Amino acid sequence: MPGTELFGDEERKEVMDVLNTGVLFRYNHDAQRQGHWKAKDFEAEIATFTGAKHALAVSSGSTAVSTMLAACGIGYGDHVIVPPFTFVATIEAVLWAGAIPVFAEIDETLCLSAEGIREAITPKTKAVLLVHMCGASADLDGILAVCKEKGILLIEDTAQALGATYKGKHLGLYGKMGSFSFDFFKINTCGEGGVIISDDEQLVRTAEYISDHGHTHVGDNRGMELHPVLGTNFRIGEINAAIGLAQARKLPYILSQQRKHKAVIQERLARIPGLAFRKQCDDAGDSATFFHLLMPNEATARQAVKLLGEAGIGVGYWYDNMYHYIKQWDQVKNLSMPFRMVAHELGLPQDLKTLKFPKSDAVMCRLISFNIRVTWTEAELDAFLSKMEGAIRKAMEGFRLR
Repeated sequence: MPGTELFGDEERKEVMDVLNTGVLFRYNHDAQRQGHWKAKDFEAEIATFTGAKHALAVSSGSTAVSTMLAACGIGYGDHVIVPPFTFVATIEAVLWAGAIPVFAEIDETLCLSAEGIREAITPKTKAVLLVHMCGASADLDGILAVCKEKGILLIEDTAQALGATYKGKHLGLYGKMGSFSFDFFKINTCGEGGVIISDDEQLVRTAEYISDHGHTHVGDNRGMELHPVLGTNFRIGEINAAIGLAQARKLPYILSQQRKHKAVIQERLARIPGLAFRKQCDDAGDSATFFHLLMPNEATARQAVKLLGEAGIGVGYWYDNMYHYIKQWDQVKNLSMPFRMVAHELGLPQDLKTLKFPKSDAVMCRLISFNIRVTWTEAELDAFLSKMEGAIRKAMEGFRLR
């Protein structure tokens, strides 16, 4: 992934600033930290980059989603519309909140569709948790229209789409709150970390309290702070924040390289008859972290994955993925937890063991994805595409012969 390709002296410098002071905690110890506030600087960097008025760094992308749900008042028995294609953490966050996930169909944007959301709305629906999958936007115009019409909150799980925009505005700023992940597999990484963004100051302040046991962080005497709400430990540490800060400063370069390489890939693979690509709502705003192929059918997709593997090219076939598509989520379908949850008490409005997603399946069974590297040389990218073209053409030829 891009962030891990570019580790260097910048990250080491920020980490050593922290180690040299000995203050790994993000709050207090004002004098000892010698002016180094890496979490605050990290937040400011992301806020400036995205144009958000406020940002809050937390311990992971998963805790960011949980914190957003709590700050937005999502809790006991509230229905939250979610996609069947996402990292399973999205669903876990809803269940941990005591809310009820309600699944809706995706389309060729790889995200929830406005139509799918409309069909999934129940009398108890309070929010849509929209995941901008794989670095590009959903149909925000259509989805915002449905949310406004029905009086439903929009919250954006933008974990995989840092740097992506829609009509010039950064993803994460269309809903009440948005969040990014900085885990090991993201466009920027600090090992584990997340950032929440919003233009609503009070929501971010509430999220800050929730992320640190209700502390207000006023003054330098932690034991005497007020606690206006209950919370938990979702804080980010200064070491992780220091790495995130250095990584965030590399975002403009990462995005420019990815988009440059995406254009080359698009031009080359578009020459293959019958091959289709992910539907883009704003192609210029794609972060270009991934490239997505839509094969004619499932059999051709599986053959392409096989041939690509034989050519030494690893790709993602999400339809079989254990953590990203509902087809394999037995732990969700069975509500498998060692304790009794709200969802056990209230039940789900959908029978997940029998529920079908024909529109989503029709996309997912044909979808092949691969990462776009930042550090490719022209020669490396050309060699990669030559192998890929050969395997895809061979798979497509088999489809045309049937």
